[in-house]
Amino acid sequence: MTITIDCRMLGASGVGVYLWECLSCFLNSPHRFVLIGDPVKLERLTAERENTRILDCGVKPFSFRELCAFPPALLKTINKTALYYSPYFNIPGGITVPIYTTIHDIIFADMPELTSPLGRAVRMWFYRRAARRSQKIFTVSEFSKSRLEHFLGNKTPVVVAYNGFQRELLTGGAKTAQKTRAILFIGNIKKHKGLSCLLDAFAEARKAGLDYKLLIVGSKDHFRSFDRDFSQRLENLDTSTVEFTGFIPHERLKELLCQAALLVQPSLYEGFGYPPLEAMVCGTPALISDIPVFKEIYADFPVTFFRAGDSGDLKDKLLALLYWKEPERLVLSEDLRAKYTFEKTVGIILKELAGES
Repeated sequence: MTITIDCRMLGASGVGVYLWECLSCFLNSPHRFVLIGDPVKLERLTAERENTRILDCGVKPFSFRELCAFPPALLKTINKTALYYSPYFNIPGGITVPIYTTIHDIIFADMPELTSPLGRAVRMWFYRRAARRSQKIFTVSEFSKSRLEHFLGNKTPVVVAYNGFQRELLTGGAKTAQKTRAILFIGNIKKHKGLSCLLDAFAEARKAGLDYKLLIVGSKDHFRSFDRDFSQRLENLDTSTVEFTGFIPHERLKELLCQAALLVQPSLYEGFGYPPLEAMVCGTPALISDIPVFKEIYADFPVTFFRAGDSGDLKDKLLALLYWKEPERLVLSEDLRAKYTFEKTVGIILKELAGES
């Protein structure tokens, strides 16, 4: 079976990580693949493989050209394959073979305050179009499945294929690195990530004597400009206790995941939530909000929950976990390490694709 995979979002934040990890597993299968995207970005994965063909495509996802003027030569090749898979909810116009998509969450419907009314309407149009055009939708948690079905209906089957962790986290010597007195936050600086709650809790914990530094891996330039009060707060933070790292290379991120005393994920909304899993794989405990998806994903893991949005409870948990204790390395059981892997993710997807071809 020959499968077309849309690889144009390779390298684009969370979807890019998902795509990179899934591609490695896809290409190890006995199928053949047509990959559309940037040949330079794909070269590392496809070198010396005989089951891949790359179609150079610079058409931007969600653009007018993608919808109405996708290159005919690309469409001709795509429509000769068995099916088309997109790791997101954008689908080029003109595809006639069966289409499958992964929709990670439907946050803009659940949290309309994250965008303007027009922005929400446009996004919902793309969500609904993807649901109409897809044979099946894959998503990353039962929580996301329930929200997709709530907003998009039940006409298109939704299949849960949980995320995994980046396999490179298991390589190299960073896991033996000495623990430091640092608390780690990883994520885009957006409202639903709960950073404001963490900053409040951290400030109060510092007043109570917690001698730790907070490292924020994520650019503050991405915080929405209309939240001026919070933007100003970010500018006035004491850089001796709170550090924005901005974008960092993967190897440096792995070091931080291994060295930190604690990862805090104060999210108000997620489709899955990578960082707590990846922190624990690297030997770092996780303190996370008690949102429904985290209760689902991390029910069997040795995490500590706090009440979502409650900075007082978060402060108390920070003090309880760190104030009287020296940082210790967490050791996950092999069963927990194996619970969420991209090999499992792709196995579920390929099983569904092969059953429909």
